Amino acid sequence: MKFQDVKQCQEYIEKQSQKARLIMIVSGRSGQEIVPSIHKLRQVISIYVYCMDKKSHEQWTRNFAKVKAVIVELNELIFRIETDHRMQKIVEEPLSINIFTTSTNAGTSAMGTSSMGITTMSVNGQFVFSQVLIDCLQRLESNKTDKEELIHLCKQKYKENNAELSCIDEFENSYSSDQALWWYTRQSFFYQTLNAALRKQDIHLFFLFRAIISDIHYQLKYNQAKDPLRVYRGQMMSSDELKTLKQCLDQFISVNSFFSTSMNKQQALYFVNTSHATDNLEPVLFEIDADPAMATTKPFADISPFSIFPRESEILFMLGSIFRLKSIHLSGDSQVWVIRMILCSDNEHELKHVLMDMKQQFGSGKMDLRTLGRLLSEMNKPDLAEKYFIRLLEQLPLDDPLRYDLYKDLGKFASQAGNFDKCMEWRQKAIALKQQVELAGN
Repeated sequence: MKFQDVKQCQEYIEKQSQKARLIMIVSGRSGQEIVPSIHKLRQVISIYVYCMDKKSHEQWTRNFAKVKAVIVELNELIFRIETDHRMQKIVEEPLSINIFTTSTNAGTSAMGTSSMGITTMSVNGQFVFSQVLIDCLQRLESNKTDKEELIHLCKQKYKENNAELSCIDEFENSYSSDQALWWYTRQSFFYQTLNAALRKQDIHLFFLFRAIISDIHYQLKYNQAKDPLRVYRGQMMSSDELKTLKQCLDQFISVNSFFSTSMNKQQALYFVNTSHATDNLEPVLFEIDADPAMATTKPFADISPFSIFPRESEILFMLGSIFRLKSIHLSGDSQVWVIRMILCSDNEHELKHVLMDMKQQFGSGKMDLRTLGRLLSEMNKPDLAEKYFIRLLEQLPLDDPLRYDLYKDLGKFASQAGNFDKCMEWRQKAIALKQQVELAGN
């Protein structure tokens, strides 16, 4: 919406829902007139002053925290709005984590974010399986069919959005492994789909994205930070999540997505302070000490040189990074909860044997669909296990002896799921194949 009249503009804002989130661009003169009146309105989250005289207008804007910048160049204005929008989305996006408790009185053991942004609880097994799944999928080679299916799913999701469809076509035709971080930082279908898949633990989308996740891992590993860093991340967190974390001090936390942080504490605080705390959402600042010596399998790096936003001092942690929760306190000056964590490796005493046993169970070399299916069966996901076994069957020749074992396993998965008719169907196929092989041998 565009307004010439300051009063009409203010009336329009005041009529909007309290849940509305408005970004305003004002000229220097009109800004001086309207900003004092609308600055405290909940609906307005950001104000940009676009003017010819930056110096004089910077003076009066210092009194208004929602004024993000005073800018004279149009391209700079567009870039700044895009950058701020990305950072704001990161802050307000629900954070999905698992917690590994090392004692019985440490409270609930894991959190996964629901579509409402409210936590659901599970057991330590979720933490362990999540770590092993990340490891297994990175070792599973991708193929052309996987990429085609991923592209098809994205096109279906964005079929009404021409701009995103154009972006998907660009990705399909020009993506290369050295562009993984550039695509990840770009505000497009790529970031939205990948992050949602990881946050919601959509294993099949994770499976389809695995080659790209491996590309990001390689770029992070190749550019691994050389020195210890202290980094920050602003986050809006539900009261229930915060309560759970307070009960889990000195426990291990794994993040179910790539974890974006900043070297700049004030920048991280800035976006938290411009978000709206509610009865259920509270502003949080993660303060993380990260030593490269701990990044044995999950690297972290300054991705500014590879980002579409190169001026951000962004440090990105690999999917599944593990931290130890050290303390939580309320900052007196900013009324933000400060959560202190340190980066850990999976060789930590309490984790080492649990993770090692699981990884040994599923091998350490190249991964295949059968091993993935077995892992998913152990995770009590027989339907998904069946999906990947059938995918493998479709790739095997009709006379491949592995088919017999797959039929037996599929029968077991069907039984697990309580589908006994299907179980009998798979077992009959196994018996028929065995008889066929015996006849051929005679």
